[in-house]
Amino acid sequence: MNTKKPLIHEMNIQERPREKFEHFGPDKLSDAELLALILRTGSRNKSAVCLSEEILDLDIPGIGLEKLYHLSKKELTDIPGVGDVKAIQILAICELSKRLSKLKAREQISFCSPESIARYYMAEFRSYRQEHLMLLLFDSKNHLIGERLISKGTANASIAEPRDIFSEALRAGAVSIVLIHNHPSGDTTPSSADLTVTHRIYESGELLGIQLLDHIIVGNSDYRSLKAEGYLHL
Repeated sequence: MNTKKPLIHEMNIQERPREKFEHFGPDKLSDAELLALILRTGSRNKSAVCLSEEILDLDIPGIGLEKLYHLSKKELTDIPGVGDVKAIQILAICELSKRLSKLKAREQISFCSPESIARYYMAEFRSYRQEHLMLLLFDSKNHLIGERLISKGTANASIAEPRDIFSEALRAGAVSIVLIHNHPSGDTTPSSADLTVTHRIYESGELLGIQLLDHIIVGNSDYRSLKAEGYLHL
């Protein structure tokens, strides 16, 4: 039985991604068809749609298009039919998506709300396979004056030292800080290491006069506020 899928030029005109887009609109295209429009071409024996389906079927974290956030350039170019140009196009689209998500969220963000902070950074953090720790810096009026990526950990642990955090806070003239980091597994339950590091930073901040307002852990679509859950007694 021949299960070979047709190339783009072998499809009926109304089934081709570009023509389908023009006649019915982008919302009528599948994820693979939309990605195929970005790739433009497939390989010698594989249509752009088939190539897109192969990318979206990779055995990596995420579902469907979410998988694109987790792919590196090398992983993409390891796929037959995906060269440097196609890999860069995909990664550029992912970066644009993250920036657009942050722009939209910025209009509604309140840095007094753990949920608002978590939603703002979630699109960026869900693309990481390792733990990343971000430091948010605030002035005396609780205005955000900067953000710093403090550390990148292994798949299971992020390393953070109080001296790294407070050297950045002192350099920026911050009077309060918020920590936010991701759990690549998606489980936002704080580990014993998370709690230990949080308390060390909180106590160090008390000595320096720089208050740790919260430590937020984000997963794929969930978050935990250590302050809201009583781990920080402010």
